[in-house]
Amino acid sequence: MSRASGQQWERVAERWLCDRGARILKRNFNCRGGEIDLVINDHGEIAFVEVKFRASAGYGDGAAHVTYTKQRRIERAARVYLQYHVHAPDQVCRFDVVSIGEGPGGVKIQWIKNAFDAV
Repeated sequence: MSRASGQQWERVAERWLCDRGARILKRNFNCRGGEIDLVINDHGEIAFVEVKFRASAGYGDGAAHVTYTKQRRIERAARVYLQYHVHAPDQVCRFDVVSIGEGPGGVKIQWIKNAFDAV
């Protein structure tokens, strides 16, 4: 998938999340250790969101493709993000995945909250 296509699906996820009450804090946060597609405030909790698109579910949904290595990169980037952005010391944070897939009924979006834990 091209970078432009990936960004298109990230915008779809962003609009979908906002429609459900989330507020976007940062898009495409990059640092030396990794990248986070979206950082959101979901009713007072900070969520670091990985957006995955799969045109076919033949090899599993998008969430199935967030590997252990990818999880650790997101976790490292989240730590850097929290170092440089104001938040409460006891701020609740989590790692979410938005899985987007195309099927016979159109586009299906699944928001998996707390998809994985930090080590």
